[in-house]
Amino acid sequence: MTKKIPLKLKIKEKPVVEKSIQTEYIKLDSFLKLCDAVQSGGHAKIIIQDGEVKVNSEVCTQRAKKLRSGDTVEFDNVIYKIV
Repeated sequence: MTKKIPLKLKIKEKPVVEKSIQTEYIKLDSFLKLCDAVQSGGHAKIIIQDGEVKVNSEVCTQRAKKLRSGDTVEFDNVIYKIV
């Protein structure tokens, strides 16, 4: 007879990085560069087009998506929040 050992899973929370902007909005590709999440604008273009970026928990493939205060961007297991 085998004993059942309960598994304890730890759910890792994604780190949240807050970034402030001084304008009404910022475009998604520019925001990723501002946060140093990508190496260049070309890198931002590729990851956005490949569907690797979420805006407010939904996949976004629009490079010029306008982000405003309160929006969140998720990439590479990090959440960036605009404050």
